[in-house]
Amino acid sequence: MPEVSATDAARNFSDILDAVEHRGEHFTIMRRGKVVAQLDPVHSGRGTEAKALLRRHRLDPGFAQDVTSARELLEIETRP
Repeated sequence: MPEVSATDAARNFSDILDAVEHRGEHFTIMRRGKVVAQLDPVHSGRGTEAKALLRRHRLDPGFAQDVTSARELLEIETRP
């Protein structure tokens, strides 16, 4: 993971974003010798992993009742 100074990152931001977006590169941004940020590609998905996770776990039968109970505690404000 290449280290880049904050100054160089600012000067070459478009090129760095292209490297992240198109080549999947990762960058560590340094300021005064200290790490201040990491720039990594975002892994986009279609929810497949979340759906698979939800399918692996049983539904909590009390969840619906918990939501109903929480809603009953809400007070609706009317505005003039």
